[in-house]
Amino acid sequence: MASSLSSSQQKVAAIVSRPARPEVARTLPELMAWLHAHSYEVIVDPETAKYTNGKEPVLRSQLSSRHLDLIVVLGGDGTLLSAVRETAATDAPLLGVNLGSLGFLTEVPLSSLFSMLDAIAQGNAPIERRSLMRCELLRGEEIRGSYLAFNDVVVNKTALARLNNYDLFVDQAFVSRYRSDGMIVATPTGSTAYSLSAGGPVVMPTVAAFVITPVAPHSLTHRPLVVPDSATIELLLHSDEDVAYLSLDGQPGLDLRDGDRVRCRRSEHSVSLFRTDVDFFHVLRTKLKWGER
Repeated sequence: MASSLSSSQQKVAAIVSRPARPEVARTLPELMAWLHAHSYEVIVDPETAKYTNGKEPVLRSQLSSRHLDLIVVLGGDGTLLSAVRETAATDAPLLGVNLGSLGFLTEVPLSSLFSMLDAIAQGNAPIERRSLMRCELLRGEEIRGSYLAFNDVVVNKTALARLNNYDLFVDQAFVSRYRSDGMIVATPTGSTAYSLSAGGPVVMPTVAAFVITPVAPHSLTHRPLVVPDSATIELLLHSDEDVAYLSLDGQPGLDLRDGDRVRCRRSEHSVSLFRTDVDFFHVLRTKLKWGER
C-alpha cells in the first residue's frame, strides 16, 4: 500500500526529534523548507523547537489533539516509540529517520530523507500497518490506568525481590501459573525487543499475533506462547513482597501490588509506517548478525 498527500490543501506535519543530536540542527532548515513548499503547516515538539528561530513547541502529549497528516521522527527506535504512543489517536503515518545505525523501526537513513519525502508526495512510498496494544492496570475492579504499547508490556520483579507468581489467562481461560522473574506480552513489532532476549520467537511485523514470554521461568517447561491478537490476555500477580513493576516499551515502571491484574488487548488504533525497499529479513541479518549467503 502506498500513500500520497494532495498538495492542493493545507496539511499538517509534526516533527519529533531525539534530544541533543547535532544532525537535527543541520537537517531541520531544509526539512521545514520542503514541508512548507509542499503545503504543510509544521508543528514541532520541544526537542525540535530548540533548533528553530523561536517556533512555539507543542508538547508530545498534546500532539494527539491535533489533526496530523504526517509525522517525521528524527532519532532512533526509542524516539519513534515515544512518538507512536503520543500520536496513535491521530492515525497519521510516521516516517522514521534514523540518525545512527539501521534500526528495526527507523530504517530510513538521513541521507534518504528527502528522496523518501518525494516518494511520499508522489504516492510511491509503501506503508506498513503495525498493531498496537492497549494495556489496563486493574486493582480489584477499578481500572487504575490505561496505556498504549507498541513493543511490549512487561511485569517484572525488582533486582532484589524473590520470584513472583503470575497467573496467565487468555480469553478468560486459565493457561498456567508461572513462577518467574517476570512476564512479557509483546506485539509482533516488539518480538525483536526484550522478548527476543528472553528466548521468545521472532515474529514478522504483519502477523496478527501477540507473544507471551516468561522471563527466567522456574520451570523449564514454561515456553513462550503465541496467541492471536484478537485475544484478551490477563496476568494476575501474586507477590508476597508487593515488589513488582509494570513497564511499557521500556519506560519507567509503575508499582504493582499483590492481586493486581494487567489486561492486554489489541488497540483500536494501529501504526502506519512509511517503509523503504529494505525487507524485514535484511534488517534481521544486519541487526542480529545473521549470516549472509
